[in-house]
Amino acid sequence: MKANAVWANRAERGSTFWLGVMRHLALRLGRRPARALLYPITLYFLLFPGPAGAASRDYLARLFGRPASLAERWRHFFCFASTVLDRLYLLNERDDLFEIEIEGRELVEEAMARGDGVFLLGSHLGSFEALRAAGRWNSELRVTLVMYPDNARQIQATLAAINPSLQEAIIPLGHLDSMLAMKTRLEAGDLVGMLGDRSPQQEAMAKRPFLGADAAFPLGPLRLAAVLRRPVLFMTGLYLGGNRYRLHFSELADFSAVERGGREAAVQGALTNYAARLEQQCRTAPYNWFNFYDFWADHAD
Repeated sequence: MKANAVWANRAERGSTFWLGVMRHLALRLGRRPARALLYPITLYFLLFPGPAGAASRDYLARLFGRPASLAERWRHFFCFASTVLDRLYLLNERDDLFEIEIEGRELVEEAMARGDGVFLLGSHLGSFEALRAAGRWNSELRVTLVMYPDNARQIQATLAAINPSLQEAIIPLGHLDSMLAMKTRLEAGDLVGMLGDRSPQQEAMAKRPFLGADAAFPLGPLRLAAVLRRPVLFMTGLYLGGNRYRLHFSELADFSAVERGGREAAVQGALTNYAARLEQQCRTAPYNWFNFYDFWADHAD
C-alpha cells in the first residue's frame, strides 16, 4: 500500500474516533474539565505508539537533529490531543473560549475589500478550525473548505453531529460541478481553504526539501488556484498552549495575471515557497505537526 493510502486509512480514522469519544463528554463537561481527558489519551499514545509513535519520533528527530526525549514525545501527542478537543468548541462557534492572535490580518482584509475571493493553502500543522474564530474580527468573513471526497464525507459526518449548519461550507472534489462551486464561492468573496501537504489519491506530486530530506507534496491544490487565476495565501493556525492560538497569513502566490503558458512554472515556484514556509512554521511551533505517518516515504521512488 502506498504511504498516502496508509495515512488515509489510519490517521483520519484515529482522529474521528477520538472526536466521537470527546464529543459526548466535552460539550457537557466544558473545556476545562474535559482537558483532564487529554492526559490518559496522551499516555495511551505513549504506551501503545504503533506507527504513529514511530512517525512522531522520526519527525522530531529530523526537526531537532537528535532523538526526541520522552518529554518531547509527550508534548507532541498532548498538543495533538488538545487541538482535537478544541476542534469541538471551535466548530460549535465557542471561539470566546480562546485567545487568538492574528498575523497578516491586513492581507485578508485587503482581499475582502477588493471583493476578491482568495485561496488559503494550509496543512496538517496546528488547527485549520481556528480560522473560524476569525469571524470575531470580521463578521463578513466566510470560509469554504475544499476536500477530497473521503475526507469530505468524514468531516461532514462529524459536522452533522456537532454543527450541521457548517456542512454547506464543504466542497468535495471529484464532482462535475466542483470547479463551478469553487468559482462561485470565490466570486462571492469567500476564503476557499485547501490543505497542501497530503493527497489521498494518486495525483501528481513533486518533491521539495523539507526538514533535511526530500518529501513529496501534491500539485493539485496549487494547480486549482492557477486554473481559477486566484491569489493564494499561506495559512496556519498554531496551538500555543492553554487556550491560545496564532493565526498566520502570508502571501504565497498570485495566479490572477499568469497566462496558461506560464502556469506550470508558477505552480512549481509556489510549491517551493509552500514547503519552505511549512518548514519555518514547524520550527516555530514544533509540536503542531500532525502528519502521523512516514511523510518522507510518501510516493517514494
